[in-house]
Amino acid sequence: MTSIRYCFVLLVVWLLATGSGWCADQATVFVYHRFGDARYPSTNIAVDVFEQQLAYLKQHHYQVLTVGEIVETMAAGKPLPERCVALTVDDSYQSFMTGAMPLLRRYGYRATLFVNTGSVGAKSYLDWNELRTLQAEGIEIGNHSASHPYFITHEQRNPDGWMAWAAADLNKAQDNFVRELGFQPQLFAYPYGEYSPSLMNLMEQVGFTAALAQQSGVITPTMSRYQLPRFPMGGPFATLEGFRNKLAMKAMPLTVVSPAGPVVGAEDPPVLRFTLDSEELNLSSLRCYVQGQDAVAVQSVAGLPGCYEVVARGPLQGRRNKYTLTAQSRDGKFWYWFSQVWIHP
Repeated sequence: MTSIRYCFVLLVVWLLATGSGWCADQATVFVYHRFGDARYPSTNIAVDVFEQQLAYLKQHHYQVLTVGEIVETMAAGKPLPERCVALTVDDSYQSFMTGAMPLLRRYGYRATLFVNTGSVGAKSYLDWNELRTLQAEGIEIGNHSASHPYFITHEQRNPDGWMAWAAADLNKAQDNFVRELGFQPQLFAYPYGEYSPSLMNLMEQVGFTAALAQQSGVITPTMSRYQLPRFPMGGPFATLEGFRNKLAMKAMPLTVVSPAGPVVGAEDPPVLRFTLDSEELNLSSLRCYVQGQDAVAVQSVAGLPGCYEVVARGPLQGRRNKYTLTAQSRDGKFWYWFSQVWIHP
């Protein structure tokens, strides 16, 4: 069975062998959760591996920005710099302070920490005094909700009342930030990386300038600010090789036509239809990988030039799944990447 992990290995080998060049006007954002906490392997990264990643960024002259700086640059219509990277951390576990911060201080890098306020001060979580210390050191603080709920499940179960409930949760967190840290975050990270068109609209209504998910991918200025991708750094993906691989990726020039959002309805497996600017792509290398299934072919849509679709071989497994599309550039110097998340609420 061909897996996304196997695809990573092939791409790493190819990228290291060819020494691909740098990409401008895009940002590669990584999401971490725990540091040096082997009790939770799927969301943990070893501290020595994290240090290797920071050393790689320093050695190769990457520009490590906060997410806020990236969003502000794009909003101002300015190009993002070459080798642009952001480091984000969800959930504000204690291991961020003990495992990550000493290394971030040593290398002089900032990070964006997304905090779910209902857990602040609980066992294994940072408290408000620690968050104030981090804020004073330049760590950017973002909103990760008050209760860390499954927003999409609530939306499906209570389509008429969920939005008022969700807004109350978000505003409760914002009020906590004002009371404890003296400001309202403008950035949001979706709990579990789950979002919908309605939730994206709510983010804008509440006043967030951007919201980040957890589907893997590279940020470009043309993307919606309310479904920005991040490459997860946990479990089998939390390696130096995987980190280097993702840094070399370019965003696939793709626009989703349908469906309107990531929630899987009656049609399972879902059909993903999209347009593709194939001028820079070697279409013969275009592949789609599905978690837990064999790779599937991408088909052109008859009568619609530049339009393509892809569908998994069978129903999707798990609450969250994804289609990951990759393709090589015509000149052989780059790989392009796009990931479509799917949610079974």
